[in-house]
Amino acid sequence: MNKTPKTALKTLTISAALMIALVGCSSGKQSSSTPAPTPAVSAAPTAAATAAPDATKYPIVIKHAFGETTIPSKPKRVATIQWANHDVVLALGVVPVGFSAANYGVQDKSGLLPWTAKKLKELNVDKPNVFQDTDGLNFEAISASKPDVILAAYSGITQKDYETLSKIAPVVAYEKSPWVTTWREQVLFNATGMGMKAEGEKLIKDTEELIKKKASEYPQLKGKKVAFTNFSAKDLSKINIYTAADPRGAFLIELGMVYSEGVTKKITDPTAYNLKLSSENADALNDADILVGYGDDALLQAVKADPILGKIPAVQKGAVVLIGNGTPLAASGNPNPLSISYTIDEYLKLIAGAIK
Repeated sequence: MNKTPKTALKTLTISAALMIALVGCSSGKQSSSTPAPTPAVSAAPTAAATAAPDATKYPIVIKHAFGETTIPSKPKRVATIQWANHDVVLALGVVPVGFSAANYGVQDKSGLLPWTAKKLKELNVDKPNVFQDTDGLNFEAISASKPDVILAAYSGITQKDYETLSKIAPVVAYEKSPWVTTWREQVLFNATGMGMKAEGEKLIKDTEELIKKKASEYPQLKGKKVAFTNFSAKDLSKINIYTAADPRGAFLIELGMVYSEGVTKKITDPTAYNLKLSSENADALNDADILVGYGDDALLQAVKADPILGKIPAVQKGAVVLIGNGTPLAASGNPNPLSISYTIDEYLKLIAGAIK
């Protein structure tokens, strides 16, 4: 899901471009509102590991969707909210004083996805301060963790959320739109907010090398046209497609594939993370060599049996990857360095199998 972006990041101001600008015209509806999965916050504080100092000069000013945030000095206590920002912090060797529970893909009551749990174990953390929340951000719990900075580079926070959080600590928000931050932008924004820009850049480079190495083991994927498409057995009259501006779609491109031209021609808002089509417009997927989405075999059989959707060439050929809904692999669809290293082998194997 990532068409490799070139993200510019300066010492005192950050400006990260959206990974892919998709332009076209169509009658399809698009959305840039909160997608699933998305987590939030609540709990009690723990100690934080401090990051190694770098050459960062303070104060840092970070530009984002709500204005700009000034970080006066290197934060020692880092809190994160919503989806996966804590994984970036952990990947940089720092333990957050508090972070949001994952609300999707978790197989137990811990609120931790397996790659998060693995990294916490490596850092000798037995009892992380996990914000458990189901009804939105728990500002009291966030405040109780006494952060020096709150990281939310990949999130769906509102202007009101931002203003409330800013009363607790400086907030690093997303650059332009909710839920379209690429994994590189997520690393750069969060790492810079931590005073660890150089470490963040190295993490990106190391992750890029891993992706390149793993993708090279599956040359049959290169150049294949793909779309991340969700069907619902409850209503096959509608199709939800994640665009290449969404991390899910963008990562598929980073694995060597190209996004369906039929889909990109339907995009009118380059910042939208998804495109909603009626099944009558299913021919937008006709050029796709492979479809990726969430679901199970029962859903696939229903799609195959549908008089309209069943005519999509990729469906007819069986070139469809359905990732079990609610599984860790499904949660890794919004990638970050920890989830990529944990799931990339499984993901590539599934896609290559479908192409066969």
